[in-house]
Amino acid sequence: MSHLTYYNYDGVGTRNREHYSYSQAVRIGDRIECSGQGGWDPSTGELAMDAIAQIDQAFKNVELNLRNAGGTGWEQVFRVNSYLVPMDDEAMEAMVQNLRKYMPNHQPVWTCVGVTALAEDAMKVEIEVVAHDPK
Repeated sequence: MSHLTYYNYDGVGTRNREHYSYSQAVRIGDRIECSGQGGWDPSTGELAMDAIAQIDQAFKNVELNLRNAGGTGWEQVFRVNSYLVPMDDEAMEAMVQNLRKYMPNHQPVWTCVGVTALAEDAMKVEIEVVAHDPK
């Protein structure tokens, strides 16, 4: 699969590649597909206990991930999948506020799912995106 280029940002990205054998992003031509980004500190992997703080950080981590893969950020995103523990009004409001903040000029397609658990016990959110980067 030499036509695919994989990316992992420093810190959590390289740690997860080494420990769990997956990449943070892959470039397929003019597309960047990002694996789920949690609300972790990208350097240390520490998670805030507050769900809203994790949602805000997950959006920042998506931005970091896209830029690390050569993109320009959220303005290139056309698809968002989010997974929330729990799915409640407060979490949905935080998601919508961040979507509006990071993509003020367009509205992507979005699937939002409430789940019972994510990869780490303390995780409250995971966000996957697909972006178009025509370079």
